[in-house]
Amino acid sequence: MSTDGTMTDPYGQTTTDDRADEAPVYTVGGGGDWDELAAEVSALGAERIVVNMGPQHPSTHGVLRLVLELDGETVREARAGIGFLHTGIEKNMEYRTWTQGTTFCTRMDYLTPIFNEAAYCLGVEKLLGITDQIPQRANDIRVLMMELNRIGSHLICLATGGMELGATTIMTIGFRERERILRFFEAVTGLRMNHAYVRPGGVAQDVLPEHLDLLEAELPALRKGIHEMELLLLENPVFKGRTVDVGYLSLSGCMALGVTGPILRSTGLPHDLRKSDPYCGYETYDFDVVTRRDADAYSRVVIRFDEMWQSLRIAEQAVERLRASHGEPVMVADRKIAWPAQLSVGADGQGNSLDHIREIMGESMEGLIHHFKLVTEGFRVPPGQAYAAIESPKGELGVHVVSDGGTRPWRAHFRDPSFHNLQAASALAEGGLVADVIVAVASIDPVMGGVDR
Repeated sequence: MSTDGTMTDPYGQTTTDDRADEAPVYTVGGGGDWDELAAEVSALGAERIVVNMGPQHPSTHGVLRLVLELDGETVREARAGIGFLHTGIEKNMEYRTWTQGTTFCTRMDYLTPIFNEAAYCLGVEKLLGITDQIPQRANDIRVLMMELNRIGSHLICLATGGMELGATTIMTIGFRERERILRFFEAVTGLRMNHAYVRPGGVAQDVLPEHLDLLEAELPALRKGIHEMELLLLENPVFKGRTVDVGYLSLSGCMALGVTGPILRSTGLPHDLRKSDPYCGYETYDFDVVTRRDADAYSRVVIRFDEMWQSLRIAEQAVERLRASHGEPVMVADRKIAWPAQLSVGADGQGNSLDHIREIMGESMEGLIHHFKLVTEGFRVPPGQAYAAIESPKGELGVHVVSDGGTRPWRAHFRDPSFHNLQAASALAEGGLVADVIVAVASIDPVMGGVDR
């Protein structure tokens, strides 16, 4: 209050002291666009409240800020604020070799690391002109790993979404079943997440028969666990009451916003890059593209369950092929590109096997020098640019890679599906209740590591 008795609150109406109790005063802080929002609400003269939901984890697998304008319990406007998880992954990739780039991009959407690596490597292989030279066994391994990763991603989506609605049992079952997949990933790659396993030209390590034995021993229990989740959710009247006709987005809305994945397929459009633009030999696998027509949160839940069953179909076919192709190469034959990585588990953890190191050092001085230069400097990629896209659990994951002819990417930019799908948050939330915002965001299944990068 100034010396003349006038209110000086920047968000309130200018009044004298005797009218202070009558004037609407909007006091907010923290910067951003809050002053603009409060001014809009004041101009409307209506009983609307601006609420800052977050930054937190409301079913987002990361830090998201939602600014909601409420009329009672009804959301009139919703705005998404991103950038809280920015890590500079794309820029950092410009300072590493093409192979080292997989170590960065695998950390974007940390629930789908295999897909990040696969998209990036397909783009690099396009630039190198070796797409048709990738060994069939390497492609089958990539398919197996991606489909298991798809199941793991969907399990986390359903588990965390169920927990946000109060279904804690769904959370425990979902994480329990995901552990079965992570145990297989750890046995093959040495890591549970952020594997850097898919490399330009193939994969870092073969999948051995004992790895396949481990996977096949887990698959029956995994099927049982997924079915348990279906029984707990799909016909649960409380769950259906929270998700049916909630978060509606039509086909035209998806097309306008560039939304892909389960959200798009919930409108009835069977768009799946594994069918429409196959890669890694997906055209040789038998599976169906699952769709629904209700375009709501419940439809997206059903689609994710159905997609897990389809992924199991593909995984079983891949295991059968890998059994038959045991001993075949898993890396491109060109020694100027192939990254030599024959791993083993030793006293200090997993790393290059001693036998492999002795072989490299014992071949010739020229072979040792070549290995040293390939690992430290990397291979050169011809100048040009390429775009490669794959069907991740959340939609179209694309990568645009540009080379200036050197050993490092000149530019690597990713089209992460979570980033595009999150545009739909406003359309899904506006007109619904505050409680439905969580349901709408959970049905998008955004991972903020992929959104912010």
